[in-house]
Amino acid sequence: MRNRDTSFWLFLTPVLLALGLVVLVPLIYGTYYSFTDWNGLTATTFVGFEHYMNLIQDKSFIDAIWFTVKFSFVTVILLNVIGLGLAILVTRKMKTSNLLRTIFFMPNMIGGLILGFIWQFIFISVFSDIGRALGIEGLQGWLSTTSTGFWGLVILTCWQMSGYIMIIYIAYLQNIPGELIEAAKIDGANSFQRFKNITFPLVAPAFTVSLFLTLSNSFKIYDQNLSLTNGGPFDSTQMVAMEIVKTAFSAREMAYGQAKAVVFFLIVAAISLTQVYYNKKREVDL
Repeated sequence: MRNRDTSFWLFLTPVLLALGLVVLVPLIYGTYYSFTDWNGLTATTFVGFEHYMNLIQDKSFIDAIWFTVKFSFVTVILLNVIGLGLAILVTRKMKTSNLLRTIFFMPNMIGGLILGFIWQFIFISVFSDIGRALGIEGLQGWLSTTSTGFWGLVILTCWQMSGYIMIIYIAYLQNIPGELIEAAKIDGANSFQRFKNITFPLVAPAFTVSLFLTLSNSFKIYDQNLSLTNGGPFDSTQMVAMEIVKTAFSAREMAYGQAKAVVFFLIVAAISLTQVYYNKKREVDL
């Protein structure tokens, strides 16, 4: 850092200011307000850990956390499997590789609210029509139960983000020396053996990046949850971000909602940092 010249800090200063004003300052103020009776405008009384103690008995918040954890676990696995599979597909020497990359990435460019309404129409109208035509009851009344609502959110998220994760894996797959693959083929290694012993270890850093992005994104989803199920039926598909927003703005319990947000931040930070730490160690072992 001692070798950095003035121009380096001049370019970096706007980014640091933006980070501080948008992230650090609200985090500090929000943490402080979570210990008060803040109503969105003023905070007159310091209540200590009262809001945090109430969280232990808040069934709605605990249920939202559990639902979010299940959703994140499933989507993280599916997104990385699908993303890697798509990356392997489009890095093969095919004439349509560039076209396929564009098609797979396009859903990521659609806004979460719009995407949710699109898939809501598909699940409710298209699935129901197909179910009635084929006599399949499971396709009718989609999103009307907790189970179908859960898988609806999973499908929407995987469809939106798989192309983005694909790009990350493509960057690492293209850096694998072709000589290694050719040497393995000459030695008689089949496709699975080449993937296990060459491809997988060399794309290990991509797993660290992709797992971090998919994990943090899955925990923080709000707009897709709002537009697809709105937490229904009976808040059974309500994720943590939506539960916090409802507490703060619908119930007008700003300080309590801020306490939930702080706890949520600590949970996401702890899980994400732990995942990065263990993946970095795994990269060294590979």
